[in-house]
Amino acid sequence: MKRQSLRMDRVDTPIIPTIAALVRDNPGTISLGQGVVNYAPPASAIAALPELMADAQLHKYQAVSGIAPLVEAFRQKLADENQVHCGTESRIMVTAGSNMAFLNCVLAVADPGDEFILPMPYYFNQEMAIRMCGCIPVPVPTHNDSSLDVQALADAITPRTRAIVTVSPNNPTGAVYSEASLRAVNALCAKAGIYHFSDEAYEYFTYEGAQHFSPASIEGAQGHTLSFYSMSKNYGMASWRVGYVVYPADLFDAMNKVQDTNLICAPVASQLLALQSLRLGRDWVQPKIQSLSMVRHQVYQALEDLGDLVQFPQTQGAFYVLMKLPGMADPMAFNRHMTEKFKVATLPGFAFGLTDLNKANYQRLSYGALDPATVAQGVQRFVAAVKDWYRT
Repeated sequence: MKRQSLRMDRVDTPIIPTIAALVRDNPGTISLGQGVVNYAPPASAIAALPELMADAQLHKYQAVSGIAPLVEAFRQKLADENQVHCGTESRIMVTAGSNMAFLNCVLAVADPGDEFILPMPYYFNQEMAIRMCGCIPVPVPTHNDSSLDVQALADAITPRTRAIVTVSPNNPTGAVYSEASLRAVNALCAKAGIYHFSDEAYEYFTYEGAQHFSPASIEGAQGHTLSFYSMSKNYGMASWRVGYVVYPADLFDAMNKVQDTNLICAPVASQLLALQSLRLGRDWVQPKIQSLSMVRHQVYQALEDLGDLVQFPQTQGAFYVLMKLPGMADPMAFNRHMTEKFKVATLPGFAFGLTDLNKANYQRLSYGALDPATVAQGVQRFVAAVKDWYRT
């Protein structure tokens, strides 16, 4: 009989389309849900594309790992900014977004039934990718301030463990993991003979002096470390779908098979835009980070009006606030209430593995996708919705 894949039955429905449908059904809703930035790629980079694409050879299939000039530009960027030097031990692959890079790597290193350790709360697309591959996500609690509990991660390792995943700066908490904790996790992976999957998509988004650290920069780490990067956030290229991964060279055959089967190569126009954007460099991005820093401060101030109703650590990265509200029973009731009555949307915490709703109603607020005035209005609506829900 015809039926859906049993693997897909074990994968949760994506939360972004669910919230997007609520927003569409309630015109005028301000969405503080999706994690994107409010700026576009560099105008000069876009303007250069027609002339660059005039080369007829670029309309044919290109190298599986990415066009040579972009791979070289990423190699230089990694050396200059991340202190990750790609030589004989590691390789770079350009993918259609870093989510695809993550899925490629799960397929390359794991078999059905293998385990991936995810510090809580996790990024839902990574948990979904692990399940799609027939593997098992193993959630592990973090500390109350959202920092890593290295001992808990160590205790979760079993003979089926293939990798520990870290996301820093973190989605959904905004936590920037310390260099010391990332070094400890990386050493733990080396000792256990497993991989360290290091998601660094928000590497530029740090505040108040917090510093991003790339575990692959540790001496001897490249043989077991896979590092994921994205052009979506830094350069406003979300729909262009360009990500890249640095992975151990001995995985080349497996990675090549996955990429060639699923994609062949990342879209060339997108790769060219990424190349032109990289030439402007971090100096082009930095003023936008500074603007987001001011918005972040205003969001924190506005949320203070909720007093004891809300708890959240004031983290130093990404553009998210993960708030803990009093518990409830219906997993979507609060979000429907917000959207229908107050015209504002956030993402519910159960999408990130925070499923004990009777204990707490977690909500992720994103302040990166809209102009500052709209964010401020959206947060005011959120505050009003929380007060209405819990005090009536």
